Amino acid sequence: MENWQKEIWEMVQIVADEVEHFFQGMSEMVDTFFEVTEEITEQLQNTIATEVDQYLQDLAEQIYWELEDVVGDDLDPAFPYPVEPSVEQNPACIGCCHYHGQVYGGNLLVCGMHPYGWEGENCPDWEADELPDWEAEDL
Repeated sequence: MENWQKEIWEMVQIVADEVEHFFQGMSEMVDTFFEVTEEITEQLQNTIATEVDQYLQDLAEQIYWELEDVVGDDLDPAFPYPVEPSVEQNPACIGCCHYHGQVYGGNLLVCGMHPYGWEGENCPDWEADELPDWEAEDL
């Protein structure tokens, strides 16, 4: 009777060893799967990031060149800037409250009444440039 108990115990031991061996194999397979997955993910991220960066750089260059074509060489793309009247340019406007003196796209707008300025020394629309009350208080 002892013989069959010993055989059953050996069979249980063999089954336990085989189950342990099976799970060790599965564990190794899962580890290998995760390693491969990590490598593939890293390669995809690097590839996608490189391609997206290149695409964005190409797109930025294309937009730059298209804007340069729209703006052109003959237009002044800068913001408007002021020009003060002087003895050489628009002397009749010195001290006039109507003087605008801003350059837009390379063209000087002198004032609303005389967009290109007055040619003589005495403009018929000249009025003294008076300070507003709030500016006069600061002086």
